[in-house]
Amino acid sequence: MGFARTCSVALVGVEGVVVEVQAGLEPGVAAFTLVGLPDKSLTESRDRVRAAVVNSGGEWPQKKLTVGLSPASVPKGGSGFDLAVACAVLGAAERIDPRVLADIVMIGELGLDGRVRPVRGVLPSVLAAADAGYEQVVVPECTAAEASLVPGVSVLGVRSLRQLVAVLTDEPVPHEEPEEPGRPDLMLAGLSVPGAGVGTGLGGAPDDAHALDLADVVGQAAARTAIEVAAAGAHHLFLQGPPGAGKTMLAERLPAILPPLSREDSLEVTAVHSVAGMLPPGRPLLDVAPYCAPHHSATMQSLVGGGKGLARPGAVSLAHRGVLFLDEAPEFSSQALDSLRQPLESGHVVIARSAGVVRLPAKFLMVLAANPCPCGRHTLLGDGCDCPASVIRRYQARLSGPLLDRVDLKVEVEAVTRSELAGYATRGESTRTVADRVRAARERAAARLSGTGWRTNSEVPGHALRTRWPAVPGALDAAEVDLERGFLTARGLDRVLRVAWTVADLAGHDRPCAQDVALALQLRTGISRGVPTAIGAAR
Repeated sequence: MGFARTCSVALVGVEGVVVEVQAGLEPGVAAFTLVGLPDKSLTESRDRVRAAVVNSGGEWPQKKLTVGLSPASVPKGGSGFDLAVACAVLGAAERIDPRVLADIVMIGELGLDGRVRPVRGVLPSVLAAADAGYEQVVVPECTAAEASLVPGVSVLGVRSLRQLVAVLTDEPVPHEEPEEPGRPDLMLAGLSVPGAGVGTGLGGAPDDAHALDLADVVGQAAARTAIEVAAAGAHHLFLQGPPGAGKTMLAERLPAILPPLSREDSLEVTAVHSVAGMLPPGRPLLDVAPYCAPHHSATMQSLVGGGKGLARPGAVSLAHRGVLFLDEAPEFSSQALDSLRQPLESGHVVIARSAGVVRLPAKFLMVLAANPCPCGRHTLLGDGCDCPASVIRRYQARLSGPLLDRVDLKVEVEAVTRSELAGYATRGESTRTVADRVRAARERAAARLSGTGWRTNSEVPGHALRTRWPAVPGALDAAEVDLERGFLTARGLDRVLRVAWTVADLAGHDRPCAQDVALALQLRTGISRGVPTAIGAAR
């Protein structure tokens, strides 16, 4: 009886579980049985693997073949097991030395001609392999750069099953035409060569010539301040105003003023996008804050994650460590909007399905944008609006109170005036200038919160802010009055205090003063407190 084993990885959400792929041959009628809780796409690998082995010049064993995937209790799906199954079968048939296969993790789909095709989730799969102690990984050539981001792992990128068999048997490596024209051939020297023949480009920010700049936004001093405060403290933001006032322009420029992602955050974000199959071509590592703007017809599953079997990442996870922009927010279904409450508070999504429970990261900065009414022309004076009062109330009520209570900043975006549009007004600060101020504020907050586990002001509980880092005596008097009058909830008061700390960090104050709290209240409630809205004026 022939036996061989190798390893692959099963993805559960964005986390990987190393799976041992075992192949056993025994006398009997030729048959191929696959066990270990595979889904339909994995069950179909029997036909893909057989055709790939034969078309690669190998001989398919005419015996009773059983392939087991262990642990059998973990649901397994996708075509990423093809390469491991094929090599385990060839090892059991003694075409490859079984001892060579035992400590290698293989990830990749096989075409009928033996070519190795890319699959989703290579980065989290290799991370799981590294955590389990494996040091050698085989992946499709086009995903080798992504796999090479994991330190301490030797990565081999291959184009075909024939190339892999040649490497494992110390035979001359056959030439395979690259699928991308003009791509150089791999130097397949063995598994001990990390990332053989793989480019080292790690992606980065888009070309500065095409970057969106805050200086392009005309006017909107209060909204620009809110964007800056939101970026500095990771506070959620609600922009309300007529069409064409610049709400979308402001939201699109928010990611550019956020600090670059740390190495740890970059790997988290890249892993989520890899599982979703949305990594940009040529950028194996995402090192800038992501930006996700789903259409208002998006379902609850597309927002928080879902799908058949184990859930896949939704928009909130794709915006992890970045910005989730919901334009025309009242047009989203109430069920979809209310599903955001949990990730807004916890920073992750837990989705239960019959196939298992998946925990997906979802720590994002949410920006809501809405018109004041269906026609968009409603003002406090009612000028130019033809919508009945009942329609306006119903439209605005689509954003529930509990959801808006989790939003720290609420700003009215006024229509741009003729003088502003004509360029008579002073040009606003550039993205670079604001980004430098945001980065300095983040550094000031990080130094204060060092050793606590919190990274931004929006994460700090109100109790800690009141006891460990109190504001200037008397600074919270106006906020406490609003609490007594019912203008603020207890949660709202905590959020005002968090925003006040962010304003203080931007202004260079050691502690929030009355002016910082007044600006925080103004940004929270939308009621003017008679303080300058520009951060520079608060210095």
